[in-house]
Amino acid sequence: MRTTTTTGEGRLLVSGEDGPGIVAAVSAILTGHGANIVSLDQHSTGPSGGRFFQRAVFHLDRLADQRSALEVDLHRELGERFGLQWSLVDTAVPKRVALFASKLDHCLLDLLWRHRRGDLPMEITHVVSNHTDLAWVGDRFEVPFTHIPVARGAKGEAEAAQLDLLKGTVDLVVLARYMQILSGDFLAALGVPVINIHHSFLPAFVGAAPYRKAKERGVKLIGATAHFVTEDLDEGPIIEQDVVRVSHTDSTDDLVRRGADVERLVLARAVQAFCEDRIMRDGNTTVVF
Repeated sequence: MRTTTTTGEGRLLVSGEDGPGIVAAVSAILTGHGANIVSLDQHSTGPSGGRFFQRAVFHLDRLADQRSALEVDLHRELGERFGLQWSLVDTAVPKRVALFASKLDHCLLDLLWRHRRGDLPMEITHVVSNHTDLAWVGDRFEVPFTHIPVARGAKGEAEAAQLDLLKGTVDLVVLARYMQILSGDFLAALGVPVINIHHSFLPAFVGAAPYRKAKERGVKLIGATAHFVTEDLDEGPIIEQDVVRVSHTDSTDDLVRRGADVERLVLARAVQAFCEDRIMRDGNTTVVF
């Protein structure tokens, strides 16, 4: 059962072809229902024929009770009149998130710790791993842990088991250094976004031993990239990136440690942005408010 609280706060996400009158219409709809707009961010890709993106945060007493009437007006004014896509979010209902990991623990532990502190507004429904090394986090953080091994030549069976576990229970899957490639069939059947953390500014140093390769190239910056997962490996829309400066005095182990730090931070930022409805996709890119 989903955990809910009563906040009266909602978020309205709007996207589509830009044109005059959209901002006024959004404001009129919300205020017409007695809502107080507390934050409004928008972006247009061009003044003529561009794509429009907007994120409005508002407060409305008894939002759950008034939601149906509000959605009728949103459909009529934004959907039918302007041809826009929109979604209405009640912040009292947290995002349901599954965390996937393999043996490396730094990203998984960071997300679990931030969640325990109340820094990430989400409900962790599952921790899934293809190994048992991190099974202890289930008891330590009071989250469900499921071991689903991925045997050589049996990825399909493993993905079927994962889909059975996740069906209807998640709004997001986070690959917290899950060292398996997800198939296109799995992504299509899953039906919710998947966020991955990559150990570089894409697409540099792909494959195994990225920090050794970085050391051999004498890099002065190492970084991490959080992106949505698509069927094209490591080419999904980018959500968040960051770097840390290194020097010739740093060993490969130093790079691994410093890389783990930036991976944790970048992934946490991306997950928080998703849980706060700050990410809007536009083809193979993103608008992050």
